[in-house]
Amino acid sequence: MANRSNKKSNINLRFNVLTVLVYIIGIILIAKLFDLQIIHGEEYREESNTRLTRESTLEAARGSILDRTGASLVSSQMQFSLEMYKTKVENDVLNTSILNMVQVLEKYGCEYEDTFPIKIEPYEFTISGDTLSKWKENNDLDPNITAEQAFNKFKDKYEIENTNVQEIRKIITIRYLISQKGYSSTRAVTISDEISREAVAEFSESSDKFAGINIVVKPIRQYNEGTLASHILGYADLIRSEEYEQRKDTYGMNDIIGRTGIEYVFEEYLKGKNGTKQIDMAVDGTTTAEYISKEAVAGSDIVLTLDANLQRITENALEANIQKIASGGFGTAYDAKAGACVVMDVNTGDILAMASYPNYNPADFVGGISTSNWNNYTNNEAKPLVNKAIQNSYSPGSTFKMITAIAGLESGVITTTEKINDTGVYRKYGISMNCWYYTDYHRGHGLVNVSEAIEKSCNYFFYETADRMGIDELAKFAKYFGLGTKTGVELQSETAGVLANRENKQKLHPDDPNWNPGNTLNAAIGQGDNEFSPLQMAKYISMLVNGGKKIDVSIVKTIRNADGSEVSKDEINNFVNKKLGLEEETSSEDIQINQEYLDAVLQGMKSVTSDTTGTAYVRFKDFDVSVGGKTGSAEAPNDQVHAWFVGFAPFENPEIAIVVMVENGRHGNYTAEVVRDIMEEYFGMNTQDVTEDMSATPYVEIMQ
Repeated sequence: MANRSNKKSNINLRFNVLTVLVYIIGIILIAKLFDLQIIHGEEYREESNTRLTRESTLEAARGSILDRTGASLVSSQMQFSLEMYKTKVENDVLNTSILNMVQVLEKYGCEYEDTFPIKIEPYEFTISGDTLSKWKENNDLDPNITAEQAFNKFKDKYEIENTNVQEIRKIITIRYLISQKGYSSTRAVTISDEISREAVAEFSESSDKFAGINIVVKPIRQYNEGTLASHILGYADLIRSEEYEQRKDTYGMNDIIGRTGIEYVFEEYLKGKNGTKQIDMAVDGTTTAEYISKEAVAGSDIVLTLDANLQRITENALEANIQKIASGGFGTAYDAKAGACVVMDVNTGDILAMASYPNYNPADFVGGISTSNWNNYTNNEAKPLVNKAIQNSYSPGSTFKMITAIAGLESGVITTTEKINDTGVYRKYGISMNCWYYTDYHRGHGLVNVSEAIEKSCNYFFYETADRMGIDELAKFAKYFGLGTKTGVELQSETAGVLANRENKQKLHPDDPNWNPGNTLNAAIGQGDNEFSPLQMAKYISMLVNGGKKIDVSIVKTIRNADGSEVSKDEINNFVNKKLGLEEETSSEDIQINQEYLDAVLQGMKSVTSDTTGTAYVRFKDFDVSVGGKTGSAEAPNDQVHAWFVGFAPFENPEIAIVVMVENGRHGNYTAEVVRDIMEEYFGMNTQDVTEDMSATPYVEIMQ
């Protein structure tokens, strides 16, 4: 019984202690509440009412695009804009603040939005007709009200006490803008999209004079070299509403996003990560404190394999050549409007320059392209928005003949010394196919070996070679050199081209699917279904002169992150393959090309530029660097003849391959002039010492 009594006493004691503690805590809380609400209530309420905290986005700078030397081709320039929040101030204070703000903007020549449709001195409406009637109706104005009367209505509406009519209009302009776009204590209205640093400084130093203003720093895309490399760099413009809905976790409504070129492919790297800034404001709109709650992280820089100076020379040389052909600078004027050129490191596959003419200005798209500019681009029959170096494919004509030569030598149907007699017309299978040299004065090239056939571009020789080995062997070697297959360059919309073979004929010509000997003869000289991009041709020539070694074509050297680290090449390749839907190449077998055969072909290419009978001798006869090359004139639809020249240098130890193609340029040796100009720049030659004999008659290859 005693134990039970003791337990009950202990329980009662603990209960009493707990009750006392609850009462004590309750008394403390009541006292604290009394202090907050009664004793210091007015003080805290006043402090609360004079503080507003807003969150502002710190936009991350988009990564730059650099050339191989570090020169900035595309960057983000920081631009300041002025925005305004709603504040709890008297009407006269607001009007004075607005006038102060406008005067600073005008002082430094900063533009601001002015949509108020009434001018002063004299008073008149800036709109008319139905637009004016609708505006009067929307603003509850009498249909017959005059411009001056309407102006005074707005003056009274906004309770403007100024007497200077010009100052009155400035205040009305901003008040009207606010009423049209709306704003609140948490959502600002933009007053000026771009203000100077001097204006920023004055706004910051005298913030108590400007109610509710906030300076926003926004990175603006800057294309530092105008139109240079436009098809490679691409452009970025404002994100579309449907894109924003899908990507609002990482993008804002006013962000830009890459559309084409490097800007598109590497969007995920170029796009930085936005930060957050907290802004404390007093009730009168004065900023009392600012602090960064989350730092912005700039996007990664994309370093290209391009050399900006060589790119400039390439673009200028291509444009000048096309204009010269079109104006009759080589004797006869031809309707040449477009072309492309590629300069490649033969050992690495790096693209040193890649031009497509005509080009465009990426800056036209920043902030949204105008209707007139868009129409100018899209209605231009020369298609300036198309990268002709990678997106279009063309019959290569005689520049394909080195493939036929290598395939014939490797398959054993010809030797380096065998001579085939070109009689002018190749007759077999009931068909007749002329050599381009067959005219009223010539009956063909006569006896020529493989090197001489390349020098003279003898169709007959390559007809016979291809006929002996057949299309399957020819197509195998063309595929090995990358023709008819995407190069995998880090740009969108690359064409695979078309390789003339049995499979493709069935796809392209379902009404005539069977392969016949005439198709083989056409394929041997780069005609028929053969169509390749200039970039594919540059890869082919590079492999031809580097000993037949495969190369990985690339236009991206590396990616540098904001912290200074670099992205691995494997990561870049995997990213690009996934982004562009590319598959690893497994289709062509690895072939070891006999160096003796390569030497014979390359010797023929050297003779093209160095022997008096070579088809490009007139362009390189006084050149200081030994060059190998090949002209090509390829028939195309609508009675056009596309002009090609492929070249490499130095002949003894090749460093670069250059391919140029001009749509309807007619004669391949015309385009050799572009290659010469580029090589002069690359090898540091004195261009003033190079002269051209314009009296020489060009070789013209006529495809039959």
